[in-house]
Amino acid sequence: MTDGQRLFIGGEWTRPECGHYEVVDPATEETVGLAPEASRAQVHAACAAAREAFGPWSRTSPEERTAVLARAAGIIRSRAEPYTELAVAETGATTGTARAMQVGVGAARFRRYARVEPAEWAIPPQVNEAGPMGRSGVFGALALRQPVGVVTCVTSYNNPWANPAGKVAPALAMGNTVVVKPAPQDPLSVYRMAEALADAGVPPGVVNVVSGRSVAVGEAAVDSADVDMVSFTGSTAVGRRIAEVCGRDMKRQLMELGGKGAALVLDDADLTSAVAGIGTTFSFYSGQICTAPTRVLAQRRVYDTLVEQLARHARRLKVGDPRDPDTVVGPVISAAHRDRVESYVELARKEGAVVVTGGERPAHERGFYVAPALLADCTNDMRVAREEIFGPVVSVIPFDDEEEGVALANDSDYGLIDYVWSADVARAFRVARRLRAGGVGINTVGRNMEAPFGGFKKSGVGRDVGVHALHAYSEVQAIVWPG
Repeated sequence: MTDGQRLFIGGEWTRPECGHYEVVDPATEETVGLAPEASRAQVHAACAAAREAFGPWSRTSPEERTAVLARAAGIIRSRAEPYTELAVAETGATTGTARAMQVGVGAARFRRYARVEPAEWAIPPQVNEAGPMGRSGVFGALALRQPVGVVTCVTSYNNPWANPAGKVAPALAMGNTVVVKPAPQDPLSVYRMAEALADAGVPPGVVNVVSGRSVAVGEAAVDSADVDMVSFTGSTAVGRRIAEVCGRDMKRQLMELGGKGAALVLDDADLTSAVAGIGTTFSFYSGQICTAPTRVLAQRRVYDTLVEQLARHARRLKVGDPRDPDTVVGPVISAAHRDRVESYVELARKEGAVVVTGGERPAHERGFYVAPALLADCTNDMRVAREEIFGPVVSVIPFDDEEEGVALANDSDYGLIDYVWSADVARAFRVARRLRAGGVGINTVGRNMEAPFGGFKKSGVGRDVGVHALHAYSEVQAIVWPG
């Protein structure tokens, strides 16, 4: 759109009342496009459109809804190349990552929910004796999932395809309608997703997208009286503010918040495997991912070797243009975020950690680059070991025995995903069960995309992914009758 991207409200591409702002390519610092800045009234109009569409959409058959999702998945796959190019430009992700892990996973998530799932189940009959509630009898019961209503989806900047698709697809499959408020740094991809859904035949008002840099845009999408639930991915600080607003009106919440993943490397671990897994923090989204194993707890017998191998791994990674097929580490999302990551590396020095490698700006004329940083001789009370940096920075902390390692891992405000490396699988499982985290990877950073995803403590509220997302975007209703 030559005059800038428009909002998507009630099935119409709507001119924003507060103008546009530039979306910047993190690799080149050039303008990718003009994103719309919605007014508070327009956000509330989007919520009202979703409310109006909810009744008819919720009454459609599951087969009709899943057919729309299947068509959307096909459309996204057919447009993978231009969508990938836009994702690279908006996020700074490498082409391979944008193609497979952003656009590819986005399409896969629509495909995953393009099948009808059982939404009701029988409860064993109950024999009631005669009493104050009436005569004796046998009572049957049925439990069924019902849609929540209008869901506001506030999404993260690190993956403008997989993250919103993981919210929108199961929400629509359950019969909800949605208002998507994408991150201000890279909203254009989310509008392409809305375009694909519209072309797939989603009725007007079922999907709405509103964006803006102003905090007021997100606030309006949360506080609207038409909204029944908020699904949020982002920082714990913002999640806390959203939860306060939701609490006042008893709105349902799904919160996927920060992480400070502990990677316990036990003294019998395969260090090659551990280095490959931990090293993804340096490369995958340039460390801008909440599941990254950023806090490495290494048993002393392997500590020095692990630090040496991690440093060697980090130095080998090519930092540069994400469009270059040889690039492994692209830029972080913005100049402000680069400054933040650099400030943590400097803080580590002041706290007494050793910067083994990285942390400096590579010699590029443009772009928001940070060389992968490895911090050794850290302690668990250092801020770099406790706070989410969200960049290509790994802190390594030594420990003596298994008991101490578990205690250090659990000594955190966060509890999203932890990791254990050990050649003894029984030992690894024993340790994993003691970790206060929503997920634990054993000898891998890979994920099973049907496993429940969410965090303990300040890492979130609720679970999604797979069938668990259908539970998250639904209410359970019980129907009872006399037998």
